[in-house]
Amino acid sequence: MLVNIVVGILSAIAGAFIVLIIYRIKLGGLKNYKFDLLESARKEGENLKKELVLEAKDEAIRIKQKSEDEYNEKLRDIRDLERELQKKEGNLERKIETVDQRYDSLHKFGNELKNKEENLQQRAKEIDRLVDEQQSRLEKIAALSRDEAKQALKESLYEKARVEAQVKAREIKENAILNANKEAKKVIIEAIQRSAADHTSESTVAVVPLPSDQMKGRVIGREGRNIRHFEALTGIELIVDDTPEAVVLSGFDPVRREVARIALEKLIKDGRIHPARIEEMIEKASKEVEESIIQAAEDATMELGLSPFNAEMMHHIGSLKYRTSYGQNILKHSIEVGWLSGLMAAELGMDGQLAKRAGFLHDIGKAIDRNVEGTHALIGGEIARRNKENRIVINAIESHHEEVEMSHPISALVQAADSISGSRRGARGQTLENYIHRMEKLEEISNGFRGVNKTYAIQAGREVRVIVEENQVDDKTSDLLAEDIAEKIQSELTYPGQIKVTVLREHRSIGYAK
Repeated sequence: MLVNIVVGILSAIAGAFIVLIIYRIKLGGLKNYKFDLLESARKEGENLKKELVLEAKDEAIRIKQKSEDEYNEKLRDIRDLERELQKKEGNLERKIETVDQRYDSLHKFGNELKNKEENLQQRAKEIDRLVDEQQSRLEKIAALSRDEAKQALKESLYEKARVEAQVKAREIKENAILNANKEAKKVIIEAIQRSAADHTSESTVAVVPLPSDQMKGRVIGREGRNIRHFEALTGIELIVDDTPEAVVLSGFDPVRREVARIALEKLIKDGRIHPARIEEMIEKASKEVEESIIQAAEDATMELGLSPFNAEMMHHIGSLKYRTSYGQNILKHSIEVGWLSGLMAAELGMDGQLAKRAGFLHDIGKAIDRNVEGTHALIGGEIARRNKENRIVINAIESHHEEVEMSHPISALVQAADSISGSRRGARGQTLENYIHRMEKLEEISNGFRGVNKTYAIQAGREVRVIVEENQVDDKTSDLLAEDIAEKIQSELTYPGQIKVTVLREHRSIGYAK
């Protein structure tokens, strides 16, 4: 056991000794490795130092060369600038010499002008003296003062200038009208020839035929209950008089009148006329009229080739089918104005579709003008504005009776197309009372001017012939009188087409040989 312990101890001592020896060997190797590393690092550092020194020298050389190049370039620029300044300085010196020479010339010229001015002043004084002498002589001869003579001369010159200006203005106006009329007639004739809208004169009352006079009693009903109920529901007056086999429907609202006409025809055809049946037939007639309104609007829009309108606009458009103006159907009139406006706009190189739309909608306000306060043009403009129509269309609607200023040439075309459609022969009818009133008004306006002797309205009010006193109105003044009368007629009367004003002046010299 002891031997084993001793052997173990000796083995441990031997192992430790061996480890110590190995450690010393490795420590010596590490010292050698460290020395080698230090030596290698020292050599690399020296090499790196040399490389850095060389690079620094090269960089210094490059910087020095660049600085020299920049210095030389700046030097060249400075020398160029010096040469340019020297050149400009030479030019400036020459200009100064030129200015000095001109100044001397102007000074000399100023002295000459001063001398001439003094001479002119002396001459002016002499002329004034002579004028005063002549003026005094003239005043003595003519027995007029200087102010009186000046006023007479001024009036004479003013009258002469006014007459000459009037003659010249009339020549210019006639030439302009001649050329404008040629072009306008060409455009209008072509538009009218291509438009084929029909004219239909319609009455403001509706006549419903009866199969026999016995039907009148059934329409009236016991103690008039049927006719009262019918009138209360439709708002239309039913006139039963001595007219054989017919009754008359009268009312301001054309749509209501149409509903009443259809309902009454249905009642007469059915034969059963009593309050309940009247209500049923009026309801059916209202639906038929509404369908007819929409169908009329669709047909008109399709005929003109316009883009569709919304429901409100379609109802207003269709309602024009039952409106008339001077006997002319408004919907047919609107279609014709749309065609004429579009054709004339196309001839003049403008937007034909937009003009057609504006012309078609120009009287849209007449669909509701009976129930809304205001003129149909302004009402129509508000309808179009509410339905987001083009501003040109809105202006054309509002300005076609000159209630609003025109802002686009299409508005003028719509106004012209409206006049053409309304003034066609047979397009509109007038009552005798309105016709006589317009003729009297024409003669009254013309007779209100100084020097007018007699006035005659002829050709159904299309022309006014004015006879003047030859000793109060001369030939040149008569031209001005014709224009003044025409302007006053235009401002005070509303009429389709145009009215021609002719002023007649006659001087007769009569002698008798005995």
